[in-house]
Amino acid sequence: MRWAILQNRNVRSALLIVAGIVLGWLLFHNPEVNNSLTNTAVSPADSLHHKQIWTCAMHPQIRMDRPGKCPICGMDLIPLVKTNAVIDQNAVQMSESAMKLAEVQTTLVGHGNASKELRLYGKIQPDERLLVSQSALVPGRIEQLMVNVTGEKVNKGQLIARIYSPELITAQKELLEAKTLSDQYPEVLEAARNKLRAWKLTEQQIAGIEKSGSVKNVFDIYATRSGVVVDRKVKAGDYVSEGQVLFDMADLSGLWAVFDVYETDLHWISLGDNVEFTAQALPGKVFNGRISFIDPVMDPSARVTKIRVDLPNSGMQFKPEMFINGMIHSGQKSSGEQLIIPKSAVLWTGTRSVVYVKVPGATEPTFKMQEVTLGNSLQNSYEVLSGLASGAEIVTNGTFSVDAAAQLEGKPSMMKPEGGTTNTMPGMEMSGGTKKQ
Repeated sequence: MRWAILQNRNVRSALLIVAGIVLGWLLFHNPEVNNSLTNTAVSPADSLHHKQIWTCAMHPQIRMDRPGKCPICGMDLIPLVKTNAVIDQNAVQMSESAMKLAEVQTTLVGHGNASKELRLYGKIQPDERLLVSQSALVPGRIEQLMVNVTGEKVNKGQLIARIYSPELITAQKELLEAKTLSDQYPEVLEAARNKLRAWKLTEQQIAGIEKSGSVKNVFDIYATRSGVVVDRKVKAGDYVSEGQVLFDMADLSGLWAVFDVYETDLHWISLGDNVEFTAQALPGKVFNGRISFIDPVMDPSARVTKIRVDLPNSGMQFKPEMFINGMIHSGQKSSGEQLIIPKSAVLWTGTRSVVYVKVPGATEPTFKMQEVTLGNSLQNSYEVLSGLASGAEIVTNGTFSVDAAAQLEGKPSMMKPEGGTTNTMPGMEMSGGTKKQ
C-alpha cells in the first residue's frame, strides 16, 4: 500500500516541491551560509554598513570586510580607523598603524647655523718659489759628471762636474801675463781676475792659478745652490754653452699641499681658512695649515680649483707626489641663522624639491606635499630659502611611503604635482577589494 502511494506521479511531484522549499529556507535563512556563498568585496557604499573595514598600509585604496593579505603587495591588512574629520582634499591621511608599519617619522623645522665639512683630496708638490737650475758657468766639454742620478741631493759648494774649456784656458793665460806686469799695470791684473770671478771661480782657485804659474786644462765646477735633482739635462761628453742648464733642482725644505675644490664648494672657503689633513704615507698623524692661495682659474674639464697650503718640511718627512686627504670645517659666510631641514625629508625630481608637511589639527596623521627652494647643501641637511616656515612639522623618515600613498589616492605627489589617478599594471587589479575609481 505504501509503495503504491509513492508510485503515484502526483504524490512524487508534491514531495519534490516540499523538499525544495525546505532546502531553500535552510540555505538563505542562515546568515553564515549566505556570507560564505557570496564572499563579495566591500564597495564604498556598503562599507558604511559594516562595523569594521580592513585596508593596506601601503595601498589605502584597498577596502576589505575581513582581515587578510593585500592583493597588491601581500602585506597584512590593518583595521581602518574611521574619522569624520574634514581634511584638505590634496592631503593624504594615514592611520597610526600605517605610520608605524611605514616607519614614518616627523621633525619640527627650525633655524640653525649653516656649516659644512669639506673633504678634499690632493698631493704634496714642490714649492715653485724654491725651484732652481744649476747652469754651466763656462762654455766647454764635460769631462766628468759627479751628479748622475735624478733625486740626488746636492749641497751648495759641492763638486758637480769637471769641464774642458778653451775660453777658460785663455783667461788663465791672460791672468798669468797680467801677473808679470802687475807692478806697472795693476789695473790689468785686476781686470783678469774679475773675468775669472764672472765665471764663478772662487778666490782660492784664482790664487792657486797665480801661485802655481801654470794653466789647468780641466777645471772643477761647484754647485751654486742646494737642492734635490729633479731633472738631469746633460751627461759626460756633452758640449755646453755658458748659461746652459745642467740640472733642475728643488729645495724640499718647503713644500705645498695642493687640494682640489669643486666649484659647488668654492663659496665655503676663504684665504686663511684652516685645513686639517693626513698623509697615507704617515698614518696616525694629523697636520694643519692655512690656505695661502686659491687659484683664480678653474680646470674646465674636472670643474675644480686648486688651493694650496704652505708646508714646512725641515724634517723631510713629506715627499712630492704624496697623496693627502684634507678637511675644512667651514661656517656659513652670510650673517644670521638659516632655516635647516634634514636631507632625508627632501624628494628631488631634478627640477623640483618637495617635502611633506603635517597638517595641524587633524584627528589622524595627515600630510600635504609642499614645494621648497633649497639653498646650500650641508653635511646632512639643506638650507631652505623659501617654501617652509619655522615650526612646521615635516616628514623626515618614510617620505617615500607617504608619497606612494598620495600617488595611489590620486593626490598631488612628487611625480604628479597636479594629482591624478595612478595607473596599475595589467594583472594588478584589486581582486577581493574595490577597484580604484
